[in-house]
Amino acid sequence: MSAHDPALTALTALAQNWLALAVLHGRIEGRIERALQAEHNLSAREYWLLDVLGRQHDGEGGHLQMKQVADAVVLSQSATTRLVTRLEDRGLLTRYLCPTDRRGIYTDVSEEGLALLEAARPTNDAALREALDEASTEPDLIPLVDAVRRAEG
Repeated sequence: MSAHDPALTALTALAQNWLALAVLHGRIEGRIERALQAEHNLSAREYWLLDVLGRQHDGEGGHLQMKQVADAVVLSQSATTRLVTRLEDRGLLTRYLCPTDRRGIYTDVSEEGLALLEAARPTNDAALREALDEASTEPDLIPLVDAVRRAEG
């Protein structure tokens, strides 16, 4: 379905733009999901979680709280905890107590997880580019594709 399907002509321009964004997001996420599963046995959410946690660092503000991680991967805290547990069970993450606050638990990417993340990054990036290239052939998605590409810097 296109964002400008005749069945949707009654939608306001704002709603049509929102629908176009949802269509683009769905296509990108689907392309990335298929590529990461096929090449690395990794879901898109698992990749994004490894990426977010892989950017943590030691020192002030270096480790993220679970709520921050959940926000970054667009999941609830409970779904994020389940995802962390699955990746920990696969040896891709480790958890440990915060050295200054024993109530806090940190999650770090293991060496195996970092290696998988580095191997999967080109797959993720290629799938993103392919999805954007494909979407750029549809007039209603071109402005959104252009905005994503401009944000790349």
